[in-house]
Amino acid sequence: MELFNGVMEETLEMLSGFPHKKWDYDESLCWEDLNESELVLAKDQAFELGGGGKQGLNVTCVTTSPLPVDRDEILLYGQDLDAIKEDSDYARLSFLRIASPGEEDEAAYKAVRDIEFVKYHVFPRGFMIRINSEDCREQVRVSRRAVKAGISFKAAGFDFIKKYRQKPLVKNVKITFIAGPGFDYRALEKQAKTAAGITNALTHIMEGLDLSCSSCALKPVCDEVEGMRELHFRQK
Repeated sequence: MELFNGVMEETLEMLSGFPHKKWDYDESLCWEDLNESELVLAKDQAFELGGGGKQGLNVTCVTTSPLPVDRDEILLYGQDLDAIKEDSDYARLSFLRIASPGEEDEAAYKAVRDIEFVKYHVFPRGFMIRINSEDCREQVRVSRRAVKAGISFKAAGFDFIKKYRQKPLVKNVKITFIAGPGFDYRALEKQAKTAAGITNALTHIMEGLDLSCSSCALKPVCDEVEGMRELHFRQK
């Protein structure tokens, strides 16, 4: 399962020239998770990530290769939450290494879909996440109380890792947060949509929808992503 490797490699290359912070995963430092959605009202917010007309997106990629995901870690490019004073551009990249789900394409597909749904079940206190999977957008409303209590991307990110690591196949998780000006969010959005296109193409193929290349809107994904055409024709 290396269909997403190109997206991961290109995205990391885009960020390679920027300074960043890095933390190895420590479960004891996870931010409190409420296990259910929390409503942070506008009057209680400190700021929004991806709100107020700012860019906000998420990317989820899965691989069985140890590179570029060889450990559980958080990376931060740009400003941490205690330094943000107003609505900010934002991105969250989730790269996961999984154990091989087996030789069957159906097992690989189910593993990807199962992991994809985890992001809808992470609820850090004071960090209200709204996701629109159709356009890869993610918006986060951060409460003033959470900022005062010391919430950080590291602590919130550890909560994401904890939830992902509950899946039996997940071996390592790299969560990258990007916040503030100076980054090419448009280029990141392109990578996010490519990753989403791969997942959609997998769904299209594995659920036995129309497999005629001439009429399929996802043909550009199959043409571009190494391994996708082989999967397509195996299902045919």
